[in-house]
Amino acid sequence: MTDLVLALDFGGTKIAVALVDPTGNVVRSSRVPTPPADPWDAVESLLSSVVQGATIAGVGIASAGPVDTVAGTVSPINVPSWQAFPLRSAVSSLFPGVPVELAGDGVCMALGEHRRGAGQGSKFMVGLVVSTGVGGGLVLNGHPFGGRTGNAGHIGHVVVDPDGPLCTCGGRGCVETIAGGPRMVAWARRAGWQAPDDADAAVLAAAALAGEEIPLEAFDRAGQAVGMAIAGAAAVCDLDLAVIGGGVAQAGELLFEPVRRTLKTHAGLSYLEGLEVRAAELGGEAGLVGAAALIR
Repeated sequence: MTDLVLALDFGGTKIAVALVDPTGNVVRSSRVPTPPADPWDAVESLLSSVVQGATIAGVGIASAGPVDTVAGTVSPINVPSWQAFPLRSAVSSLFPGVPVELAGDGVCMALGEHRRGAGQGSKFMVGLVVSTGVGGGLVLNGHPFGGRTGNAGHIGHVVVDPDGPLCTCGGRGCVETIAGGPRMVAWARRAGWQAPDDADAAVLAAAALAGEEIPLEAFDRAGQAVGMAIAGAAAVCDLDLAVIGGGVAQAGELLFEPVRRTLKTHAGLSYLEGLEVRAAELGGEAGLVGAAALIR
């Protein structure tokens, strides 16, 4: 096949590469943990092993951010050695003569779900990843929207509590400070939850499903924060859908029920009456499918 796209999804914890066909199906893929030092050698090796001599139509890149899609650089927060790293040109040098496109991983997640997942049929949607942090991306009028620098849709840093906790971005009360998995666990501990030292959001979810009051409240707080952020984004961008994925979202209705309840309160404008919330469907493939779609 000559219409395959090579997709790279680069994150602070993992690097994934895939060959994706025109329908958005992953033909071949591989992933490795992101090395703690300079990860370029790992990226180059993985790209070479997955392409295996295939003829490709282009390379689509999803990267943790901030990104700069004008300059083609990435500055992932969790990869100190890659600040303003010229990822687009570095990849282009490996595959001369084919287009190489770069977008933030939140945009690619949203685009992937729009093309082949829970976002099918929507024209104006936000995709969210609620996990260690909270990321997001926009698809507007059926097209990915990165804004001026490629970072539009970064919903995790919408402020939902002006007097809330300090955030890694330097602000206060961002969605991420309430709905990020480690932040949820830390809040529950401060509220009196007794749990093992290595307890994470999955342990918190299990405790909530067992009916423990503090873990239930932690998920309620997180769902309200996510719901408020969706309501704000929907009001600004006239959205019809929010698709939510990520590790914390695996808790299902523990998160989704307070999200929907909050939207009933905060998304009251008439044009938001049909706003839907759906669970993401593609899991870890969403970013790869979205990255490939940058080339279509």
